[in-house]
Amino acid sequence: MDLPPWSSAMSIEHPTHSTRTSLPERRNKWAAAGAGAAVGLLGGMIGLGGAEFRLPLLIGLFGFLALEAVILNKAMSLLVVATALPARLVAVPLEQLTPHWPIIVNLLTGSLLGAYLGATWATRMRNRTLHRVLAILLILIAAALLVTHLGRVQPAELQGPLQTITGVAAGAGIGVVAALMGVAGGELLIPTIVLLYGADIKIAGSLSLAVSLPTMLVAFARYSQDKSFAVLRHNRAFLLAMAIGSVAGTAAGGALLDVVPTEVLVPLLAVLLVISARKVWQHG
Repeated sequence: MDLPPWSSAMSIEHPTHSTRTSLPERRNKWAAAGAGAAVGLLGGMIGLGGAEFRLPLLIGLFGFLALEAVILNKAMSLLVVATALPARLVAVPLEQLTPHWPIIVNLLTGSLLGAYLGATWATRMRNRTLHRVLAILLILIAAALLVTHLGRVQPAELQGPLQTITGVAAGAGIGVVAALMGVAGGELLIPTIVLLYGADIKIAGSLSLAVSLPTMLVAFARYSQDKSFAVLRHNRAFLLAMAIGSVAGTAAGGALLDVVPTEVLVPLLAVLLVISARKVWQHG
C-alpha cells in the first residue's frame, strides 16, 4: 500500500525517542560558554590556553566532524592568543623581547611552512584518518606536558648553523601539529625555546605567542579555502560564546596558577588527555 506523501516527512520530524540530547540542544551558547570556561580554567592553571582540551569536547560532546572541530578550535585559539598578547606585554615589556627577534625568525621560517602543510593534509584526510591522527597527537601532548612541567628542560647548547637548522625543523614540526589540532602550539613552543635557545621561561612564553600568532594565521588562511570553513558561519553564536568562556576561564586559571600543585594537576591533565584521545579514536 502506498504511503501518503506526508508520512516520510513526519518520520523525519518525529524520530525514534532517544535518551541522547540532540545536537542543536547540545550546541547551545550556554553549553559552549561553560565548556570553554572549563577548558580555559584547566589550561590557565598551567599557563596554557586550553585548546588541547577543547578539541576533544568539540568532537565528542558537541558532535562536530574532525575537520570542523579543528577549524573551530583554530578560530578560538586565535581569539585567545590575541587577547593574551596585551596582558603578556604588560608582564614582559617589548624591550625585553626585541633582543630575541632572531629566535622568532628562526622558528617562524619552519612553522609557517609547517602550518600550511598541516592544514593542507587535514583538509585532504578522510574523517576517520583525521580522528586517528588527532588521538595520537593528544597522547603526544600529554607526554609533552609531563616532561616539560615535571621534568627539567635544560638548554641543548647548540650554536651556529646547527642551532638554526634545528630551529627550522622544530618550527616546521610544531607548525604541522598546531595546524592539525587547531591549537596555538605553546605547549610545544615554550620548551623548544628554552631547550634550543636557553631563554628564560617567562621570555619563552612571550616569544611563543609571537611565533604562534602568524603561524595560526597561515593555517587559518589555508583552512578558509576548504568548504568545511563554513562551520564558522553556521555556528557563529556557538563560536563566540565558547571563545568568551575560554578567555574568561584562562584568565581565572592564570589567577589560580599556584593554588593546585603542579605535581598533582599535570598528571591529572595528562590522564584526561589520554582518555580524550581514546574517545576521539573510537569516535572516528
